[in-house]
Amino acid sequence: MGISTSTTKHQSASVRAAAIIFASSSLIAAGTISTQAASLSGLFNSSNNGSSKFLSVEQAFSVDSSSKGTKKGTQLSITFDITPEHYVYKNQLKLRFPKGINATPFTFNQKPVTIDDPTFGKVPVFTQKSVTATTTLTTANGKGAKNVPVVIHWQGCAEAGLCYPPEKITTKVDIAVPR
Repeated sequence: MGISTSTTKHQSASVRAAAIIFASSSLIAAGTISTQAASLSGLFNSSNNGSSKFLSVEQAFSVDSSSKGTKKGTQLSITFDITPEHYVYKNQLKLRFPKGINATPFTFNQKPVTIDDPTFGKVPVFTQKSVTATTTLTTANGKGAKNVPVVIHWQGCAEAGLCYPPEKITTKVDIAVPR
């Protein structure tokens, strides 16, 4: 019995020591995370003089979509209003929609410029004040469809060195029967 009590006391002391080490490292990690979070929040929050280093994604980009029936299906247009010194990746603009829906490749009302991006390498981007991407949506069965959910995926960056996380916008589209 003496051996098992000694082992239990030794294990109990080891467990307490491990718990103290874990708690200490958790507090240190929490302090580091809080410091990093505070540091990152300073990128977007206004400082005492009313300015911030970067605009929020909503301030940097305005994205609107519209659709209309055509002879070939439904034309979906996505317009980006881009704040100066910001850009939108051409190749990050994608659509997601239910099975049975088809989309033509995007056409754009502006030509992209090529930049050497630290993350993606040489890529086409839009830096213009306004750019519209257009596609035509149809159904695989040739019939119309009402309230089809279309998710628009896109990503933009500030030239000062911040890429915003990928964004997505969901819209509902009525898909016309091609005539």
